[in-house]
Amino acid sequence: MPTHKQQTLTGWGRTLRATSMVARPERRRALEALMAQRPAPAMGRLRSYGDTALNHGGEAVDLTRLDRMLGFDEDTGLLRVEGGARIGEINAAMAPRGWLVPVMPGTGFATVGGAIAMDVHGKNHHSAGSFGEHVEAMPLLTPTGVEEVLPCDPLFKVSAGGLGQTGVIAEASVRLTRAKGDVMMVTERRVADWDEHLALLDASEATYTVGWIDATAEGASLGRGILEEAETAAGLVPPAKRGKRVPFDAPAFALAPSVVKAFNAAYWRRVPVSGRTVVKPIEDFFFPLDKIYDWNRLYGKSGFHQVQCVVPLAAADTLKRILEAIARTGMASPLAVLKRMGPGRAGMMSFPMEGYTLAVDFHAAHGPEKLAQRIEQMVLEAGGRLYLAKDSLASADSVRAMYPERAAWADAVAEVDPESKLMTDLVRRLKLREAA
Repeated sequence: MPTHKQQTLTGWGRTLRATSMVARPERRRALEALMAQRPAPAMGRLRSYGDTALNHGGEAVDLTRLDRMLGFDEDTGLLRVEGGARIGEINAAMAPRGWLVPVMPGTGFATVGGAIAMDVHGKNHHSAGSFGEHVEAMPLLTPTGVEEVLPCDPLFKVSAGGLGQTGVIAEASVRLTRAKGDVMMVTERRVADWDEHLALLDASEATYTVGWIDATAEGASLGRGILEEAETAAGLVPPAKRGKRVPFDAPAFALAPSVVKAFNAAYWRRVPVSGRTVVKPIEDFFFPLDKIYDWNRLYGKSGFHQVQCVVPLAAADTLKRILEAIARTGMASPLAVLKRMGPGRAGMMSFPMEGYTLAVDFHAAHGPEKLAQRIEQMVLEAGGRLYLAKDSLASADSVRAMYPERAAWADAVAEVDPESKLMTDLVRRLKLREAA
């Protein structure tokens, strides 16, 4: 059985920390032995922004060495893979063979186990749904044994999007999607304002669609941005540039409001008024920030918070008011994304709902807590919800109200993990496993 070592860990936002005893098994047999004797929550590459995978004062299981691809059916696209395998590495191996991971978050460093536990969504959610909807089976290591969980099983809906509270996802069988080639044909359009942004998102028929939004723009320019629509394609394109590192924590003035506002204006103007179509490597389209391995250091030692919410289609005006509030504070960073989502979700605690989702980063040094609380209340009143994979600021009462199946989920989790061995800092902070 692998030994435990004390580590101080942080989410990607670097605002919440935990000291835990961490074991790092290298083989499935060692993982099973560990979970049988000392069950603990799993963690991958720690790309969730807050405390989703942290367990301060407790133990954790690091799955990063369980990252092998175990089998692939070329006819059906069914890939059997260990829970610690990275999304980006799967794409790198499978795209030349005409297959892609069906749903991808914004980083290729995310693991398969994490993608299931958070039921992640991507730039094709409007058509492909969430990651968990493409999982055919997953062996789950619970505190009481190993269970082969299928989509038709009640435990699947508890585990997909279930924040790792039912067990460790040792491996999964995921149905990949066919790709026309191993490059992306991307059409970029400059968007003038909020109304045009929503209209273009609603009208898009592209497989992959995402909007970058200038969260510093106000007045007539509120909601301006760049819309990207993309399809897989066959062709030659220069390989993606080798990734770089941020050598030190950036000083506070690097993302001062005036700097961000000027950068956003220049970034918006980089796309011609008439638009353009470019060919990109797959990783450059899906994981643009992965080229800077530790880009979170750009926010300095204090780190950053991200607030990502989704509201129903009929409540789109709520997002507009949220954007107005953000712009007035001047706290927004260059990283802000707007997407339209479909109804697809695999689990009881899955984030997606049919509507519009907005994600904005805030420098922690700027003190965004009151703004985040205001956004939280507006989202709650609109019938929307916050994304727990990104959360570090939400209140327990609001989140519990945003997820209507939370109480039933908590009851089901208690049956699988009655001694709360798998509880994490986020689950404790938001009181997600408390009875109704």
